[in-house]
Amino acid sequence: MSVSSSTTQGPAAAQGTASKAVIAQASLRTEPSILTETGQVFTGTERVYPLNKLKRDPDNVRKAGHSEAVIERRAASILAKGLIQLPVVRPERRADGSETGYALVTAGEGRRLALRLLAKRRLIPKTAPVRCLVDERNLATEVSLEENYAREPLHPADEFEAFRTLAEGEGLGAETIAARFGVTPAVVRERLRLGAVHPDLIQRYRDGALTLDQLTAFAVSEDRERQLQVWELFADAKPHPTTIRRAMTEKTVQATDRRVMFVGIEAYVAAGGHVIRDLFTEDHGGYLSDPALVDRLVVEKLTAMVERFQAAEGWKWSQIHLDYPHGHGLARVWPKPVVLGQDRLAEREALTQEYEALGETWGAVEDLPAEVEARLSAIEADLAQDVVEAYDPDDLARAGVWIVLGYDGQPRVERGLVRPEDVLQAPADETGPDEEAAGDGDGDSGGEGDEVEEVEETGRGAMAPLSAKLVADLTAHRTAGLRLALSNDPDLALVALTHALALCAFHGAGRATCLDIRAGSAFLPDHGEGVKTSPAYEALRTRHDQWAKQAPSEPEAMWDFVVGLDGDSRASLLAYCVARSVDAVRAFSGSSPRLDHAEVLATATDLDMTAFWSPTQDRYLGRVTKGHVLSALAEAVSPDTASRLSGLKKGDLIAAAEPDLVKARWLPALLRTRSLTVAPDPDGDPAQAEATNGVDEEVQAPAGTEPPEAGLLAAE
Repeated sequence: MSVSSSTTQGPAAAQGTASKAVIAQASLRTEPSILTETGQVFTGTERVYPLNKLKRDPDNVRKAGHSEAVIERRAASILAKGLIQLPVVRPERRADGSETGYALVTAGEGRRLALRLLAKRRLIPKTAPVRCLVDERNLATEVSLEENYAREPLHPADEFEAFRTLAEGEGLGAETIAARFGVTPAVVRERLRLGAVHPDLIQRYRDGALTLDQLTAFAVSEDRERQLQVWELFADAKPHPTTIRRAMTEKTVQATDRRVMFVGIEAYVAAGGHVIRDLFTEDHGGYLSDPALVDRLVVEKLTAMVERFQAAEGWKWSQIHLDYPHGHGLARVWPKPVVLGQDRLAEREALTQEYEALGETWGAVEDLPAEVEARLSAIEADLAQDVVEAYDPDDLARAGVWIVLGYDGQPRVERGLVRPEDVLQAPADETGPDEEAAGDGDGDSGGEGDEVEEVEETGRGAMAPLSAKLVADLTAHRTAGLRLALSNDPDLALVALTHALALCAFHGAGRATCLDIRAGSAFLPDHGEGVKTSPAYEALRTRHDQWAKQAPSEPEAMWDFVVGLDGDSRASLLAYCVARSVDAVRAFSGSSPRLDHAEVLATATDLDMTAFWSPTQDRYLGRVTKGHVLSALAEAVSPDTASRLSGLKKGDLIAAAEPDLVKARWLPALLRTRSLTVAPDPDGDPAQAEATNGVDEEVQAPAGTEPPEAGLLAAE
């Protein structure tokens, strides 16, 4: 076996003062180095070793190894382009210092394994010559660490554009590129589609102004001009990928769409838009043919509104959103009660008593005298003019306001949102030792994994620290006593439970409680389209906000808050905290004890989903087969109606069926509650009996479920 060797002379650096200046400017190490000693930036010699004479260096810092997929990709690359980067090796030596003929691969183990894979597949010989760089001057561990530690990965945007250059500039197909880089053709096509996005948007992604999910949403269409148009329209609103994807693919907008409800068909037509109508269209029905115009009108109207709020109320910033940005990661400040003067409080008390007296006197009269009605209106206006809560000026100066377009086409104002850079940090001297030790853990303590080495006892003199084992022993005894004490006090146990669940609801963790209770809350929009704009979801968000306004901003203050509530308010808070943990989502077919209990809970609460859901095209009819639609018609209206409409195409059938199904308040089986289903009347209309599900026309929320209004919680 012969090993060929050739010395590689690197480019010489400037000598003397110039060389020292370069080193100083680069902030390199000042101890002796290859650059300061030789003036060269390269070190080592090149040698050619047979592949079967290369071994893994035991000083290679990568112990976990490479995945099979990585080795496959590197093998494909080497087969297509050869070995671009030389492995760094050092000769294997015997105890006496003589070489064994083998080389240890210090940097480039992945390349060695890729070459061995090619040899195993008989694509290259086992003795294929491999050009290597021999480095015995630097520490092997340092060389290996440097290669893996100092390397910066390629930005994904650069990867997308590089694949596109290979395809368009060099004429390589997806299959060819995939074979040369060891990936699947599907991966290449994805990269090519992303690389075809407008260059301005790719640069914004590279600069951090766009996320990968947003860029992927733009790639759903190859119309670059439309991509840029959508971005310019929504840039200030930080659009969700779903919003971008809809804007890129939408051809028409239904007249019942929440955006149309917000801007109005009249404004759309006045701006030059066209409405498509057909035989099934009512006065305000049909489709709007210019989605871009609809979006522009919505953005302009929302922007004007939020700017007025910002200017009138003094917020630091403002923003609009077409969809609620769940997971926004912003903190929040809330308005504080405004203390009225004693004179005004007395006036309000007198006005309230007068209002109640007039109500008692004239309550049974249908047509009130004009002077009485005028006086009642005057009292209402007088009481309404008082500001009962307001934001602190310091909070206004650091927080913002945004407007979100609701499911019903109504704008929803969200105030007091604080970006991370504007969150006030607690002074260092206000942080106690317990808080500093708490870190970001989940609040568990006293276990074997805790790194508690010693605990100082407080008292006079220098006391010897207690051992960690003794500390755990003592606190275990205390925990047992505390458990027994709490089990003897059911009322206090409810307070402690409410406190623990409230911490999970409003602070994201139970760090400030010793109860090992965690209540998760599944993010329902991940499972269903339109859930976040449903009436029930919106009502829960409102309820959360009502409690959040009153809950303390610091977890440590939550206990005093819960203790200070009256019994009804505390029960209402507990009900909300428990309710938010309900998970009745059926992601797969079949049943389970969890879903069986969901049915029991629905029956116990008399859940009536007709108050929160309707069988519209978007929510149900457009997502099921024609047979499902006809079956629903036969059940909710009549079999004759279903038979009469069965000859229509699905789109026309949905347009005809939706008004009848919505009016009948029909529900699919998955949304029905057993206790609300009434058996058909043999003498009446069976379809109508089932459609109403046994509830009155006016649906009332269960008693006791509404939380008190902000500021009205009575303290004991």
